[in-house]
Amino acid sequence: MTNKSSLLVLSISLALLSACSTTPNQAPVVERNAPLPKPSTPSEDAQRGRDERGLYTVKKGDTLLRIALEHGQNYRDLVSWNNLANPDAIKVDQVLRVLPPDAGAAGVQTSAIVMPPAESKPAPAAPVPRKSGPKADKRAYTDAALAELQRPEGDNGKPATAAAPAPAVAAPSAPAAAAPADDEKLSWMWPSEGRVVATFDEGKNKGVDIAGKAGQQVVAAGAGKVMYAGSGIRGYGNLVIVKHSNSLLSAYAHNRSIVVKEGQSVNKGQMIAEMGDSDADGVKLHFEIRQQGKPVDPSKFLPNR
Repeated sequence: MTNKSSLLVLSISLALLSACSTTPNQAPVVERNAPLPKPSTPSEDAQRGRDERGLYTVKKGDTLLRIALEHGQNYRDLVSWNNLANPDAIKVDQVLRVLPPDAGAAGVQTSAIVMPPAESKPAPAAPVPRKSGPKADKRAYTDAALAELQRPEGDNGKPATAAAPAPAVAAPSAPAAAAPADDEKLSWMWPSEGRVVATFDEGKNKGVDIAGKAGQQVVAAGAGKVMYAGSGIRGYGNLVIVKHSNSLLSAYAHNRSIVVKEGQSVNKGQMIAEMGDSDADGVKLHFEIRQQGKPVDPSKFLPNR
């Protein structure tokens, strides 16, 4: 009996010791980390690298005229730099040079937007005799036909050589830190009278829309040279593009007629078109200012009124 009692006590003791030594189950710990950013695709990385070298890959729906506008270049220069026999023959995934060959290695250099000096009141524009221009009638159009019809006599398609800038008086410094001298000298005025019905919104509106009457004068907002005059860019109607410096250009869209030609120099306030509704839902002027091809807010350049 005594042996049985001892055996029972020993069994109970071993059971208690075994229970104490058992490791309790612990609840799993889950670390909640912030989601990782979506990695860029190889095609996006490739395009970014091409942009840095002054190259662009053609996408579906692109035209040479639109590519030139988006990069602040003359479409004739793109034809020359890429040895294009037919501007309409560009294909999806084709790589085009959008900077001069000697500037491609350096890449695109951006500079801060230069705020023009405020003007108390712009001088009235001198009247300009009205010239005949293309009407806003709808007709078949190709970029190749436009380039052929509007090519000036003796034009061999090569870009004009830019004038050498005046030497700087100050001590030499990093070129990227200095603002372009041409941009500082520019003075601006409103391209037409009328009420602003749409303001700049980088995601929706690349410029400002000014309401007016059909046939109302549209004038150059600043002195420069006509880089394009025609209707080859969808959504802009009869369009005039004026280049003011190596980095700044202005665009005037939806005109009823155009009274200037490509390559023509224009003064600030000179009439360049008549307001209309070509490729628009009503009579208005769509006005853009682009710096190195990127749309910028025109109100930062235009005087208060």
